[in-house]
Order: sequence, then C-alpha cells, then structure tokens
Amino acid sequence: MTEPTDLEYRDFQRWRHPAEIGFWVLLTIFNTVFNSLVAQIDHARTAAWEPWVWEWTSSIMILALIPAVLAVERRWPFRFDTWRRSLPWHLLASLPFSLLHVGGMLGLRKLAYGLAGWHYRFGAWWPNFGYEYLKDIRTYFIIIALTCLSRLWLMRWQGEARLLVAPEEGPPVEPVERPERFLVRKLGREFLINASEIEWLQASGNYVNLHVRGRDYPLRATMAGIDGRLDPARFVRVHRSHFINLDYLAEIEPLDTGDARLQMRDGAKIPCSRRYRAALREHFGQQE
Repeated sequence: MTEPTDLEYRDFQRWRHPAEIGFWVLLTIFNTVFNSLVAQIDHARTAAWEPWVWEWTSSIMILALIPAVLAVERRWPFRFDTWRRSLPWHLLASLPFSLLHVGGMLGLRKLAYGLAGWHYRFGAWWPNFGYEYLKDIRTYFIIIALTCLSRLWLMRWQGEARLLVAPEEGPPVEPVERPERFLVRKLGREFLINASEIEWLQASGNYVNLHVRGRDYPLRATMAGIDGRLDPARFVRVHRSHFINLDYLAEIEPLDTGDARLQMRDGAKIPCSRRYRAALREHFGQQE
C-alpha cells in the first residue's frame, strides 16, 4: 500500500509553533467572552465592566502560564504508560500554578480598578485561595488533557511504525529478526516502508524515529534493541542516539575534537562520535 498523499505532516511542522499559540489564544478568547457574559448575568447588580475585568484578568494570567505547564508536561509526560509517575509531579506543579495565577490576577484587577478610580477587595486570602485553587487545578489538568489529545492526534497523523511479526497461521511474511519492511499505521490506514528507504534513525525516549523522505515514524524500540535487526552492510551506528543508512550519506566532516559531522543527502546533519568513527572507516577504508 502506498502512503496517503493528503496534507503533509512535514508541512504542518513548519507552522506548528504559531498554530499552537493561535489555538491557545483563540480558545482563551472564546472561553473568556463566554464566561464574561455569564458572569455579567449572574452579577447584574455590579457595574457592567466588572465581570469582564474579573474574567479577563484571570484568563490573561492563565494564558501567560500555559508555556510553563507545557514545559512541566514535557519533563514529566502524562501518558498511559507514565501517568502514575507523572501525576504526583503535576499535582505539585498545580500549586505554584495557582499561586502565580491568583497573585497575578489580583495585581491586574487592582490596576484596572485603580484606573477606574475604584478599590478592589479580594477578601480573606486563605478561604478565597482555596476556592481559586479548586478551579485552578481543574484548569491545569484541562490544559494537560488538551495537550495529550493533541499529541495523540499528531501521532496518528504522523504515523507510527512497528515491526512486522509472524502471522498466527501460515509462513512468516519475512524474517522478523531482520525485517525488510516496516508497517506504518497512519490515520487508520496502514502502508509499508522498505528498510532500505530509511535514511537515518534517531533515539527519542522510548521510541526510535525512522526518518524516511522528510518524515519521522516513531518505532517503539530502543537503540540497543534495534541494532541487531538492521542490515550491517547498510546501517552503521554513528552516535549513541543515531544510526545512518550509508546509501544516503553525502559527506563526512572531521572535527578537531575527534568527532565528525555527517551530512545526509536530505541536508540533515548527524553527529558522529569518536567511539563510532572506526566502524564508519571500515566501510570506506581510511578515507574520511
């Protein structure tokens, strides 16, 4: 089966950062306008502008804190196989998140009320903070949930590779110990990529990314585990986190440190450590 030719994941990657910023900004604006209208109805006896100040000062601080929440999630990913280890760290992080949110929100409200010639009163700190924390921990985990959902969607769009395994009945489709093809699942569809088309591989946590024609397909494996499954005549380990396909190697640039920099045909630059340069020399004699 050939690969689907819909909107390319690689094209989206070029715009991923501004797209993510736009998503959070638009979501914040929509949510704040809705909450402001509801708050204005619920507090009809207050000045018309007050509910809008309450909601916007809160939303501005949450929006400012989203990068910090995403940084915590990158450090302790909240996934099916890691959530038990990550949950305590996220519960701990929700406390400074709430403190910063409430403190910044109060500062902005005092500023807004001061400009209007009014005085803003928050009331007793601890009872009010407990109330705010209950809302903030919900907001914190909504951000985490949206991040996890977007990651799952992007994984489906990007595609995830796996080794072909022997069928339950009949002869194996290929030698499983050294597969000639990998099965990739993408947006509910499956297609095959030839091992010879993999240009380079890079370790990424519990995955090894297979780089094929500008795309990365994560394979749940370790570098040590996949080492023996690659054809040694074609694939060479050049770094603790990189393998390259020699057919796609364009240039070797020695460095003063004894390491080297490898340029692939697609323009990617791959590090080559001194530890693995000897194995690379074996394929090209003494020339580098």
